[in-house]
Amino acid sequence: MSNPIPTPLFILEMANNHMGDIEHGLRIVREFKEVARQFSQFHFSIKLQHRDETFFHPDYVRRTDYKYIKRFTETKLSKDDFRRLKDAIQAAGFVTMCTPWDEPSVDLMEELGFDIIKIASCSFTDWPLLERVVKSRKPIIASTAAAAVEDIDRVVSFFSHRQKNFAIMHCVGEYPCLREHLELNQIDYFQNRYPGVPIGFSTHEEPANLDSIRIAIGKGAVLFEKHVAVPTAAYPANAYSASPEQAKKWLEAAADAHAMCGVKGQRREIYAKEIADIEPLLRGAFAARALKKGEKITGKDYFLAMPNAPGQLLARHLSKYSEYHASADVAPNAGLMLEDLTFKDLRENVHQIVDDLRSLLKQRRIALPPYVDLEISHHYGLERFHEFGAVLIHIINRAYSKMLVVMFPGQSYPRHHHLQKDESYHLLHGDLTVEVNGEISQLKEGDVLSINHEVPHSFKTVSGAIIEEVATTYVKGDSIYADAAINENPNRKICLTFWPEWLNT
Repeated sequence: MSNPIPTPLFILEMANNHMGDIEHGLRIVREFKEVARQFSQFHFSIKLQHRDETFFHPDYVRRTDYKYIKRFTETKLSKDDFRRLKDAIQAAGFVTMCTPWDEPSVDLMEELGFDIIKIASCSFTDWPLLERVVKSRKPIIASTAAAAVEDIDRVVSFFSHRQKNFAIMHCVGEYPCLREHLELNQIDYFQNRYPGVPIGFSTHEEPANLDSIRIAIGKGAVLFEKHVAVPTAAYPANAYSASPEQAKKWLEAAADAHAMCGVKGQRREIYAKEIADIEPLLRGAFAARALKKGEKITGKDYFLAMPNAPGQLLARHLSKYSEYHASADVAPNAGLMLEDLTFKDLRENVHQIVDDLRSLLKQRRIALPPYVDLEISHHYGLERFHEFGAVLIHIINRAYSKMLVVMFPGQSYPRHHHLQKDESYHLLHGDLTVEVNGEISQLKEGDVLSINHEVPHSFKTVSGAIIEEVATTYVKGDSIYADAAINENPNRKICLTFWPEWLNT
């Protein structure tokens, strides 16, 4: 596989704006080198285009009534001049890129050592050309323009199945493109439809438009293409090519948007000033009564109000996972200061349970859906979870339901019944002893046991167990325990949601 495409990458499309004049082409390189060096946070490429003489029908090569053929043939560089221009682009520190319009041009790109192959919108479904391109080891950037979504799907699949490093560009093939035709929401569409594929924006709007680059960066595009030119009396710029001065303003807008958007794919830095600005607005905890040293502090023992004082227990410190004891006497209405409290974080128990669960699932090669809800049942508190409890992984809940019940060695699940749910247990791993209405069944791996609603049952394991439970609809509150203390405990479950990466962290 080829090297990945560097991002963020700004592609300065020279196209035929060298006008077939090698010295003018070299001037474009020099002037845009001076622009690019002011933006070290970005990668840059100057892109060329190449058409072999066989691209044109021999009867039409000298025709002047076809404007594109006229422009392409009149601005064609010799092979030596094309090589010279490519070498100058490389020497200036740019990524070299070229759009081949035919198969012999791909041969030339490989001969001259271009870094990246660009597929023009008009060639997006030129399958003979694409078949030649994928034989190269070079990364590919393809513009979509007027391609139907079915064609884009096919091309993405074509590149993916050949393990190519590639990106696709949202592009509207109008020259210049009207503001109301920019369709920048296509960036979101492509990102959602082709996850993992870098998405870019190829622009043809008039050069004074700086809004589109800001929006594209805000939407997460990572490649940006704009036609560039150095206008002179002999070679005026067209309506969609940016001069060095216009390109500089475009890149300044990009840099500003890039800075405003900040980091991507991770939580941002929390700034000291925002903490200082927010902290005074938080509620502090105050003693609702006189507290004695050593007392466990419950929700009835404090009230929350502002202003808080530095070092005070705050509302954000309080949760069902936080346990505090007074380490000194506290007077009524006095602030609860952290230095006068001892703290136990019950989340440590939760983290350990999740770590143990992750290890067990990976060991047993249990595959889960991308998003799962976990329910940690701890009937007598987290401290006794490894005596009484289980982890319930909810998979499906419709007219039927499916969950995985995971138990660790030595765990028991207390006696209970369901008001509505009928369920069947399929033991995937380990051992399970099930008591159903006073009768004991010893399940081994592969065994299935069904239990009707309103029938009391309990179960336990010696070595641990993974149980697939297939049942009627899961209804919250449907479980009634024989021990009334469990029913009266509102905090006997911890519900967590995990995203695709959790199993591999």
